[in-house]
Amino acid sequence: MAVKMKGRHLASLHDLTLEEMREIFRVSTELKKKLKAGEPTPVLRGKTLAMIFQKPSTRTRVSFEVGIFQLGGVGLYLGPNDLQLKRGETIADTAQVLSRYVDGIMARVFGHQDILDLCKHSRVPVINGLSDLTHPCQVLADLLTLIEHRGQNLKGMKLAYVGDGNNVAHSLMLGCAKMGMDVSVAAPKGYEPKEIIVEWALEDAKPAGARVAVTNDPVEAVKNADVIYTDVWASMGRESEHAERVKIFKPYQVNEALVAHAKKDFLFMHCLPAHRGEEVSAGVIDGPHSIIFDEAENRLHAQKGVMALLM
Repeated sequence: MAVKMKGRHLASLHDLTLEEMREIFRVSTELKKKLKAGEPTPVLRGKTLAMIFQKPSTRTRVSFEVGIFQLGGVGLYLGPNDLQLKRGETIADTAQVLSRYVDGIMARVFGHQDILDLCKHSRVPVINGLSDLTHPCQVLADLLTLIEHRGQNLKGMKLAYVGDGNNVAHSLMLGCAKMGMDVSVAAPKGYEPKEIIVEWALEDAKPAGARVAVTNDPVEAVKNADVIYTDVWASMGRESEHAERVKIFKPYQVNEALVAHAKKDFLFMHCLPAHRGEEVSAGVIDGPHSIIFDEAENRLHAQKGVMALLM
C-alpha cells in the first residue's frame, strides 16, 4: 500500500518514518526512470512552488527549479531582495501570505527556527532546502545514491563522516540511523554534532538496530567503513573562520592514508562544493571510489519525489 504524505512538511528526517523514506526513494526512482526514458511526468501540472533563498545556491536552486518544471509546475525564485523579510515582515506573515498563492514552499535559510515558523504558519507543505541544523534533501539524495550502488537494503552498512559536525552531518546521522546503517562521526573537539541530534539519531537507531558513534579520532571512525563522507570545513556564513578552521581540521582531511582504513570497496561522498587539498585530497574525490556526481544528480530526483508526494 502506498504511503500517503500529501500536505506534510519536511523540516528534518527525524520527522519521517522509515516507510515514508522508502516511499520517497520508490517515487524518486520511478520518476528518474521515466525521465531517462523520455516519458513526461506532469504529476504537479499547474502547481507553483515558492523557493525562498536567504543564501545563494547552485544545486538547491537548479535542482528544485528544474524538478518542479519537469513535474509540470512552476518554481518562483524569491531571493533575499525579493521579499519583505529584510524590512521586518515576520516569517509567520510571509508563510500565511505565500500559502494563499502557492502550492508548496521550499526554503533555504540561515536559522532552523525560520523553517519551523514556516511550517507552523503555512497552509501548504514546507520543504527544508537547508538550514543551519539540518539538510534533509541532501541526505535523501545521498541515500538514494547508495541504494542505486549497493541495493535496497542498507542495513548493517557503515557510513563514516569526517569533518565539521554541521547540518549535513546531522542529517546523515538521522537518515542512516533510520535506514539501519551504522554511522560514525569524527570531528575535532568543540565541532562535534549537536547533542539534540545525537539524541534523535540514537532514538531513530534503536528500532533499526543501528549504531551511532561520535569520536575525535578520524581513523577510528573510518575503520571498516563502507562509505566515507566529508564536507567543507567552513560552511556558508562561517567564511571568516576559514583560516582558523584549516589549522584545526587539518588532521581530518580525507586522503589516501585515511581511506586505507576503510573497506577496499568503499564509496566516497561529498555534498559539494568541494575544496580539493583541504577537506579531501584530489586523489580521493576524483578517484575510482568517488560517486559525488551521481549524488549531485540525485538531488534532482530525490526532491522530485518529495515534491510529488507532499504537493
